[in-house]
Amino acid sequence: MVTATSIDARIKEAKRRLAQERGTVVKDWGGRIPIALIYPNSYYIGMSNLGFQSIYGLTNIDDRFVCERVFFEEAGTRDVRAPMPLVGLESQRPLADYAVLAFSISYEMDYVNVARTLKAAGVPLYACDRGDNDPLVIFGGPCAITNPEPIAPFFDAIAIGEGETMLAAMLDIVYDGAQGARGEVLQALAKVPGVYVPVLHPDNGRVARQYVHNLDDYATTTRVLTPETSLSDMHVIEVARGCGRGCRFCIAGYVFRPMRPRLLASLEAQAEQGLKLTDRIGLLGAAVADHPQLDELVQWLYKKGARVSISSLRIDNLTDAILSGLDKGGVRNVTVAPEAGSERLRRFVNKRLDEDQILAGIERVARFGIRQMKFYYIVGLPTEADEDAQAIVDLTLKGRAIVERLKAPTRFVLDISPFVPKPGTAFQWLPMARPEVTRQRLNLIARQLRPRGVEVKWDPPEESEVQTLLSRGGRELARVISAVPDNSTGAWRRTLRDFNVNVESYVYKPYPLLGHLPWDVVDTGLDPRFFRLELRKSYEDRLSRGCPTVPDPQRPCHLCGVC
Repeated sequence: MVTATSIDARIKEAKRRLAQERGTVVKDWGGRIPIALIYPNSYYIGMSNLGFQSIYGLTNIDDRFVCERVFFEEAGTRDVRAPMPLVGLESQRPLADYAVLAFSISYEMDYVNVARTLKAAGVPLYACDRGDNDPLVIFGGPCAITNPEPIAPFFDAIAIGEGETMLAAMLDIVYDGAQGARGEVLQALAKVPGVYVPVLHPDNGRVARQYVHNLDDYATTTRVLTPETSLSDMHVIEVARGCGRGCRFCIAGYVFRPMRPRLLASLEAQAEQGLKLTDRIGLLGAAVADHPQLDELVQWLYKKGARVSISSLRIDNLTDAILSGLDKGGVRNVTVAPEAGSERLRRFVNKRLDEDQILAGIERVARFGIRQMKFYYIVGLPTEADEDAQAIVDLTLKGRAIVERLKAPTRFVLDISPFVPKPGTAFQWLPMARPEVTRQRLNLIARQLRPRGVEVKWDPPEESEVQTLLSRGGRELARVISAVPDNSTGAWRRTLRDFNVNVESYVYKPYPLLGHLPWDVVDTGLDPRFFRLELRKSYEDRLSRGCPTVPDPQRPCHLCGVC
């Protein structure tokens, strides 16, 4: 139960974190509407999320509002189901004091934490049960763009797309309707392009994803520096948004189209601001290495005395200029994503990358003395066989041989994820591989590579099963999510059994190509016929060309339907 002691402990922890931060916005509540910006996971994970930080900064620019951060953290007891006191980080006020509860949700596995947060706050879980005196509950983030339906009944409004495009209009409506009826506010929100109001569905039909056409209109950078993140005291800059490569399993390659690089001058200006606080600069994006001026940016940052880190690089785009800048800036880790070990399977997912390119990239990294290379792989992809898993082993050992020949210090880390079919991708109709098959292939890889000094780690296939269920389900799952006491595999299995959920139909069977899909409420802008074409190309061993790195508005591409 929530006690005075537990509340005091939470307040003490909030004050400790605030003392370490730089860039925190603290406002007087007088005359302002309070908004709780909630990340349904820990402070460490939430503050590592650049989208969460950006919305925090943009909302606080509007002086009509005070926006404070809230994070979901366990109570620190042996009973993980124990309720935890939730307070705003900046003022340590309880959630009941806020007029708006705005969730930023990036991962389906956080859905249980959403339900637990609302319950702990004493807010009616379902939107249909709330009255005029209850807070407005909204959410945005990647999960809103792919498939918001499993948790749609919990929310009054959902922002479909990139938040910068909708934020100002939504804030105006909240301000104007502060003393009005909830129904009138919801009707007004439903008229904002990109805003989905579930209680009015299907009256407001499909909701079109909104995206920023000119990224340089908004600075997407770290707003609050803190040592308690995966990017400790690093000023992170979004270099570009979207990815034009078109990997058929990847959300970033589809629902964040088109690829939009920022201007070099804009990136330099954002970096200048960050360098006033720290010498650590992080470059973030789904396709950082595809930025046409990345070489110049890295060299400019080095000359400014910055220590540069890059989120993930294309192994075929690892130029000497980039590696030189990273090396001089003290970077010791490089992350790449071959995704599959065999060229056949890479072609299946539309990854234009052959073995020679991968090995050449490894050699280039080793020659610069980079201490660690992390490789992202997926196991359990459609059509995958044991030989494809063995190909990961063979490719890794060839890379190790290069490192050993050069006597380089580079160690290898393999980070492997089970395939999860995601809405809004060409593989959205396909089933997940069964956990026993995935685990057998993971073990095949690990038992050969770990003795050779290669670190091999992976996400549990059983957790990926739940993620697939939540990715591909509909509103009928809301009652299940509300009943799951915690995110453990055992809790999920018991609850799914109690509710007689047919996991097989959600996870291990293909969805019909021409049938209704739970996420059809979202119009990402991509033509379903394009997805079906891409899926057919996979099985025909055909590659597709990527999007232009810099879209030409005078000569738009109409292949997928976005441009």
